[in-house]
Amino acid sequence: MAGRPIYRPSSFKNVERDGNVVGFSFDWKAQYYRSFTLSILRDLVIKVDGQEYNRDDISITVNGATFTLEECRTVVDPEYRWEFGEYATVTVLKEGGLSKGKHYIEAVQKIAPSYMPFVIEAPCNTEFEI
Repeated sequence: MAGRPIYRPSSFKNVERDGNVVGFSFDWKAQYYRSFTLSILRDLVIKVDGQEYNRDDISITVNGATFTLEECRTVVDPEYRWEFGEYATVTVLKEGGLSKGKHYIEAVQKIAPSYMPFVIEAPCNTEFEI
């Protein structure tokens, strides 16, 4: 049995604003057995080719709305649940984006469900190409 795809391979791309490349983005599935409100998302740790990015430079888009990781702590609206099996888009600000070619991502989703006495960490790693 093949595992479910955690990242959408075709989604890795550089992000442009006003004609300038300001970062990169990718689609990522929640690594929890059920959907959850963004308020329990504590962190997304993103490292590409050994470089770890500051959490202040990371945002997530769910159902058409984009939130910084700090803003996620207050998002309880069920419209912005990260549904199990659905992709959310993660954007990382990085001037100039990523170079063309192959890269390796090491990323961790951290959530804190109210009924758990600890933060759940789910590491996800893969190679990708821009």
